[in-house]
Amino acid sequence: MKFFIDTANLNQIKDAQELGVLDGVTTNPSLMAKEGITGRKNILKHYIDICKAVDGDVSAEVISVDFDGIIKEGEELAALHPQIVVKVPMIKEGVRALKYFSDKNIRTNCTLIFSAGQALLAAKAGATYVSPFIGRLDDISTDGLGLIVEIREIYDNYAFETEILAASIRHTMHVIQCAKVGADVMTGPLSSIVGLLKHPLTDIGLKKFLEDYKKGN
Repeated sequence: MKFFIDTANLNQIKDAQELGVLDGVTTNPSLMAKEGITGRKNILKHYIDICKAVDGDVSAEVISVDFDGIIKEGEELAALHPQIVVKVPMIKEGVRALKYFSDKNIRTNCTLIFSAGQALLAAKAGATYVSPFIGRLDDISTDGLGLIVEIREIYDNYAFETEILAASIRHTMHVIQCAKVGADVMTGPLSSIVGLLKHPLTDIGLKKFLEDYKKGN
């Protein structure tokens, strides 16, 4: 499973990259604003900075909701850097845009997926990734993980090449659960990745090894 980090914070991206397990980055206008990055020119520059900080794909989101606007923004984003993947919303005009981008060999990430039907449409239209938001589904007492299971079954039935990018990851157990049911990618905060390092028995064992070593020297 690929590990993406969902942030616009360059320090967090660099920390994850240095850990040696990072495969890409997802971000959006809200995450940009959280880092104080506003204005089209500054946002575009920051996307390039992110691409320089990571080796893998970087999802960059359009804000238009009409077909022509999505195409214009998407082509501008794709031209910024080879690592850019254009993030397109799951709406009617977005699906049209996915097909257009696919025909132009521009890679896409269809975002705001909340049903298996939406994921099926996105795959048919040629999306590179689909992003089911499992955390947001959990927030309204709906089985977010179950959606990953449904999409995985459909994609396997028809050999779709679209990758399932589990988004809105809330915690480390989400990562483990998504890996168990076959998500191709997870994207979440840095804490959900480094949390996989932690186990009390590891800490206890290491402490004992070091204490025993000191006794012998």
